[in-house]
Amino acid sequence: MSDTCVYDKAKYHYDGDFPADLPNEQAFVHTGLFLGWMIEHRLYSIDFEEDAEEDIAAFKQRQLTGTQIYMNWDGVLADDMLSDEGNRFATVYFDFENGTYLEDYQDTFSDAPTLYHVEDTWDNYFQLKKVIDQRFMDWKNTNAK
Repeated sequence: MSDTCVYDKAKYHYDGDFPADLPNEQAFVHTGLFLGWMIEHRLYSIDFEEDAEEDIAAFKQRQLTGTQIYMNWDGVLADDMLSDEGNRFATVYFDFENGTYLEDYQDTFSDAPTLYHVEDTWDNYFQLKKVIDQRFMDWKNTNAK
């Protein structure tokens, strides 16, 4: 049995260097938007699909945001939630040490004082989605099977 790789936990943020004037829920947004993108592109695992079927359907109907789903999963994004392709992409792009997701996120929302000040809105999701879509296409083109 392999160890689970955790990409992010909201508690890493609100227990860390987190703006005191913000509610803890803001620590879920940056990863929640990414999880929403992964759901949009069906890059989730069969187990996640079975366990989160209602959440996924609500996301696709724009009744639940990726951030709200991330909250429902206790603010944890782990490899067992993603498909093989989803993990290959997340390992390269979402990795906070070596990937460019946080840089893209901060560039996309450059008016926000910190990454934690970005609101969980559909407008923000769609703005970021364009950037991730391009990164994913670039990644697929350079990592063709």
